[in-house]
Amino acid sequence: MSEVAVIGAGAWGTALAIHAARCGHRVVLWARDPGRAAAMQASRDNPRLPGIALPEGLRVTNDAAEALDAGLGILAVPMQPLRAILALLPRGLPPLLLACKGLETGSLRLPLEVMAEARPDLAAGVISGPNFAHEVAAGLPAASVIAAADMALCEAAQALLSGGALRLYASEDALGVQLGGAAKNVLAIAAGIATGAGLGENARAALVTRGLAELSRLVVGLGGRAETASGLSGLGDLLLTATGPSSRNTSLGMALGQGKKLDEILAGRAAVTEGVATAPALLARAAAAGVELPVCAAVVEVLEGRIDVQGAVRALLGRPLRQE
Repeated sequence: MSEVAVIGAGAWGTALAIHAARCGHRVVLWARDPGRAAAMQASRDNPRLPGIALPEGLRVTNDAAEALDAGLGILAVPMQPLRAILALLPRGLPPLLLACKGLETGSLRLPLEVMAEARPDLAAGVISGPNFAHEVAAGLPAASVIAAADMALCEAAQALLSGGALRLYASEDALGVQLGGAAKNVLAIAAGIATGAGLGENARAALVTRGLAELSRLVVGLGGRAETASGLSGLGDLLLTATGPSSRNTSLGMALGQGKKLDEILAGRAAVTEGVATAPALLARAAAAGVELPVCAAVVEVLEGRIDVQGAVRALLGRPLRQE
């Protein structure tokens, strides 16, 4: 019997599984591909986390039914295939923490909203924050937040997963936490564009700061708490994602700022860059709520090739003057 089941053996899922095992729990890690599951179980590592061995107590499997006996599940898959993967999972799973960030294209749904539609039989929350997978896997200090409408679920997951180098906080504002995880990827693309185009540190700081203001307006406009935007899932995750080339979204923005085409950039990547799909969905969700997101709108225009970087800068600087 496993105490924690992690569904999704990418870098982030594997890092969370490693952390849970280091906390002393028996952990099962599910990989969708049977060959990959067998290879990871045999080699005791994940090539996406080089140099980090899977600890004892962590077993890799391709059988999702092995998650049924766990006390807590963590679903660590990209946002866009979330609905399809939920449909594959057996009934009778334990409460799940969703570790994906973004909005589903088309439906404009956040992770827990997709979950409620696709699997209303499952209790769920989210885990989010400023966490690079390779650092968590290496046992470096980090913090994150667990959010759900059910505070008992939050506190149970918080107690189970706290320990070692990862400090966990609890929040009832699951909406605000999810919006922070979605928006930070879009804003990181903006910051990367500024860096890649050589616009200077002033420009990057201004974009990140005004982007945070946009996030706060969006959270409140959709019914969340303004202070969530200043927490780990908002400001914290934005600081991490927008300030270094280790971020897939920032590095994509940097390449765009240097004049590369989006198709060319994506063709050279194996990992998903969530901000690309999230940007237009986030903008549409905000527009439906009557919330203006100028920085995010500029990112969408650049991604869709409707404006170049200098045109986006002119548009942002030329907006009507207002109070902060």
